[in-house]
Amino acid sequence: MSAVFSRTLTFKTNDLGVDATLMLTFDKSITGLYHDKFPVCWKVTNFGAAGPYTMRATYQSQLAFVKPQVDHASDTIVDASTYKLVNVDDKTTLTKDNNGVYHFSNVVPGEAGYLQAVNNCPLVEDIAIGFTKPNSDQEPTSVLYFKSVGNGAFVKAQFTPVLHAYITEQYQETQIIRGEVDVSSIWEEDLAGLEPSTTWVLTHDKATGKYKISPA
Repeated sequence: MSAVFSRTLTFKTNDLGVDATLMLTFDKSITGLYHDKFPVCWKVTNFGAAGPYTMRATYQSQLAFVKPQVDHASDTIVDASTYKLVNVDDKTTLTKDNNGVYHFSNVVPGEAGYLQAVNNCPLVEDIAIGFTKPNSDQEPTSVLYFKSVGNGAFVKAQFTPVLHAYITEQYQETQIIRGEVDVSSIWEEDLAGLEPSTTWVLTHDKATGKYKISPA
């Protein structure tokens, strides 16, 4: 089991010059992305044109499989019916009892290097991977959503906490991102390689219209 870590990111602006919306998501390219698995919008913050603004976000590396509750009107994950903490190499099984209550089994050894969840419910089900604060009752934050996992089928994933930042107003927090973001990422970092706490400055080049995020 890998050591659990925490990363706190602080994003700042000062007289940015334009109003801008910063969106953070874990959408590193993996097989099947935007087909049967989809990233979830993690953080969205508005920065004003004038004056100082700050956003903080904390990632915890304790992962979990989640049975998500989705608001289909907004396409957002609003809650977790249940969840199970997992580590790399773990496998769990999702079931549904006669009262319609979902359960994840205790973990057992799975395929080396992967997280695995088997759908043993009678019908297709949605499953997500999330993260949470270890040794707490904090509900996981979903970051990767798996659509319509069939009966007897399984989710198998290698999750690397590579975070991307975009300037876009198209998304809200916990929204399932159904297709590639239509603007380019302005920043990418593997959170595992960062210090526990880092500060970043968002700037805007008026001449080119481009945004940049740099270490403070």
